[in-house]
Amino acid sequence: MTLNEFDLVATDQATAARSGVFHTAHGPVRTPVFMPVGTRATVKGVLPEQLHGIGAQVVLANAYHLFLRPGSDIVAEAGGLHAFMNWDRAILTDSGGFQIFSLADTLEIDDDSVTFRSIVDGTRHRWTPEDNMRIQEDLGADIIMQLDQCPPYPAEESAVASAVRRSALWAKRCKDAHVRETQALFGIVQGGVFAHLRLESIERLGEIGFPGYGIGGYSVGEPHELMLESLAPVCEQLPADRPRYLMGVGNPTTLVQAIALGVDMFDCVLPTRTARTGTAFSSSGRMNLRNARFARDFSPLDPACTCSTCTGYTRAYLRHLVNTKEMLGSILLSVHNLHFLIDLTTRARQAIEVGAYDAFVREWMNGPGAEDY
Repeated sequence: MTLNEFDLVATDQATAARSGVFHTAHGPVRTPVFMPVGTRATVKGVLPEQLHGIGAQVVLANAYHLFLRPGSDIVAEAGGLHAFMNWDRAILTDSGGFQIFSLADTLEIDDDSVTFRSIVDGTRHRWTPEDNMRIQEDLGADIIMQLDQCPPYPAEESAVASAVRRSALWAKRCKDAHVRETQALFGIVQGGVFAHLRLESIERLGEIGFPGYGIGGYSVGEPHELMLESLAPVCEQLPADRPRYLMGVGNPTTLVQAIALGVDMFDCVLPTRTARTGTAFSSSGRMNLRNARFARDFSPLDPACTCSTCTGYTRAYLRHLVNTKEMLGSILLSVHNLHFLIDLTTRARQAIEVGAYDAFVREWMNGPGAEDY
């Protein structure tokens, strides 16, 4: 085992799907993998012990939000994120670039830095790539992401080309500034839905060299089919011996399709966010627990699921919790939705390793729930 290296375990013959192991300072991460999002150093409504129970290998946190509150210096003083949030497995921190650029009307940007206003108190802050590396090193995650510029959708090709160029400049500065050897710094591919810009971004990042690559700029409003169409050549051109991380994507059907293209890692707030609205993922599609048809339904939430929610609670009880706005409802549905995606990627990995991923995709796409996601 070599720290921050990726071992390719198996590849599917009929698709581009692969399984592998990425070695972090807090243990091996087996891919494909879905990573729960804990933006402010907590996965909303879910205890670390519950995350252990559902098989979470990596938890995300966000440098932008933790910089604002409580401050990366406080996290460092606590011993880093692992000690601060009582999580002993791998952690990935996003640079916060997406959050900054989603507030486009409050920022100033040039090739040197980005200046933005805090969503907490309106104070102005200036970040260079070097500042961002210092913050993420203070946080102490196992995998950290470069500071990049994430353009919206739709955007003019010239604007996306500028973001690709600037992100590559910042990638080099991030790598030069990053000194914490136990952390793996990933570059981020940008380029929107323009295939030639995606390939240009890959070429620029490849000249710098990273132990893994995020694929950013998706799930920002583009049509699903267009995302998959432009994602395919990206996976083909990224190095085969490095993990590929599709950022911010957690739709079950998209996961199945993206794994077939060669993606290894995923994260998204979707499972916990939908849980807080009373919606559950299931093998038969999305379920709105507010629906009156569940009032006297004493069957498990999803009979095909083995999570603690499905083995211990009925649809009728969950509907009662949701409709009375009891926090337990959001907790139980969050546990289930996260388990659903983690289990999906686990089964995908098993199918790849026995050479049956093409059949796995066909079974999912022809199943009762595929069109509902």
